[in-house]
Amino acid sequence: MYRTNNCGVLRLKDVGKNVIMSGWIKKIRNLGSIIFIDLRDMYGITQLNLINYFNNKKKINNLGREFVIKVEGKVIERLSKNFKNPTGEIEILVKKLKILNNSLVPPFKIENNTDGNEDIRMKYRYLDIRRDIIKNNIILRNKIYIEIRNFFLKENFIEIETPILINPTTDGARNFYVPYRKNPGFFYSLSQSPQLLKQLLMIGGIDKYFQIVKCFRDEDFRSDRQPEFTQIDCEMSFVDENDILNIFEKFIHFLLKKIKGINLNKFPILTYEEAMNKYGSDKPDIRFDMKLFELNDFSNQKEYIMGISLPVCFNYKIIEEILFFFKKKKIKQLIWIKYLKKDKFKSSIEININLIKNWAKRINSKCGDLLIILLGEKNIIVKNLGLFRIEMSKRLNLIKKKIFSPLWIRNFPYFKWNKEKSCYNSLHHPFTSPEIRDLKFLKENPEKIKSKSYDLVINGKEIGGGSIRINNSKIQKIIFNHLGFSKKKIEKEFGFLIKSFKYGAPPHGGIAFGLDRLISVFAYKDNIRDFIAFPKGQDGKDLMIESPSKIEEKELKKLKIINFI
Repeated sequence: MYRTNNCGVLRLKDVGKNVIMSGWIKKIRNLGSIIFIDLRDMYGITQLNLINYFNNKKKINNLGREFVIKVEGKVIERLSKNFKNPTGEIEILVKKLKILNNSLVPPFKIENNTDGNEDIRMKYRYLDIRRDIIKNNIILRNKIYIEIRNFFLKENFIEIETPILINPTTDGARNFYVPYRKNPGFFYSLSQSPQLLKQLLMIGGIDKYFQIVKCFRDEDFRSDRQPEFTQIDCEMSFVDENDILNIFEKFIHFLLKKIKGINLNKFPILTYEEAMNKYGSDKPDIRFDMKLFELNDFSNQKEYIMGISLPVCFNYKIIEEILFFFKKKKIKQLIWIKYLKKDKFKSSIEININLIKNWAKRINSKCGDLLIILLGEKNIIVKNLGLFRIEMSKRLNLIKKKIFSPLWIRNFPYFKWNKEKSCYNSLHHPFTSPEIRDLKFLKENPEKIKSKSYDLVINGKEIGGGSIRINNSKIQKIIFNHLGFSKKKIEKEFGFLIKSFKYGAPPHGGIAFGLDRLISVFAYKDNIRDFIAFPKGQDGKDLMIESPSKIEEKELKKLKIINFI
């Protein structure tokens, strides 16, 4: 027997018990007349008292950090208690100690405040997992998995696995390709999303589907992206947008209550246009106010005018920093105005006092605020004021860190013109249904179309996105045509979908949540790598197992792709 108890369970009520415990040596403290060891396993830390081994110098000197040991002894009350540790009122008076395995000196401290940089911790990820901060993240992930399944099964969703090896598509993110050995020159693609397959499930009569699924996209790396990531993928039949928003808002409420013990009010809903005009972003952080305001109706200026108010103490250093921020963004027309006191202002240029008063009133400025006014092209102004809003919120510490502020963004524009390709791009994906009222624009004015799409944003991060889907083959073909798809491409890549619509495709829609990102938001963190057991590094490499790696020439020959040697 390796253990009767783990390292996190013993308390004062257990004093007098004989126990067997196994784990890793976290720390050895030699106080001269007595030696203590902190023994660690997944469940906690227990102090070992080695006074019975004090004269056995050879055995003691053979011990080191991260050695795996087994001990037998009696639970006794500690004289010097550690109330920060759940087991800190007891210790084990060791009678027997056995080394189960030695350990090299770890390349970094196995502590929450470690001295290891990210690269070294990724190389020795199995050691990094021993740190409570990473271990607890993985445990949190497991809890969320369980609750996800509990929710969807209770709501009568069916969990269905879809294939990972599918046909490549040339639209969207870059694919990871897998050669098909039996037919050289043919390739699978690792699935970027089960999108089309879950739509086919709805056509197949599956009313409610969900899946916790691995997806693969060969895209640039950031702290909130991985080449392989996990989605909570969902689809429902006979639903409209409100049905989707209601059930998945209920889902987020459920998770927050179960995992964090938090009750939230109903989520606000903004259209894409409202979000951009108020916050300069389609994923706004609403944990703080500081909205943007259009000011054109007070002036005859041809340029678009927009302003924002900052609650900052006036000094020229702040002004210089603000000017430098916008200079980097190549914004040339900027006015700053300090609201000194009632009807008294100081501005960077001479402006009519009544105009300033109107601006200050529109922006809801108060005495002491600093007004920033930009003039120029609307899209550029809105985008950069949105970035500025986030930057200043960090500098001024306006963000309340440990709260959750979700909202829905809906009615995105369907198309964006691609000058290089002389065709449109879809802002969501090409299977999204246009708004019914906008179908009149479908052939002649597609840029006016809004989509039946929606994103869930929490604390300025896009957590999930989805849409009501097209279930009409004619509409789907027109959308493909606007995207510049040839008849050959449509038939080759999407012919099976078009055909399926002719056999009674129900109205359907769904959503997909980025699970890695959702978990990191629940933990108030930005870096999703800390919530994945074995993540890839910033450059997409796994430093621990040294992947990707080269393939031997004989293997490439088998696959008939020897040109890559």
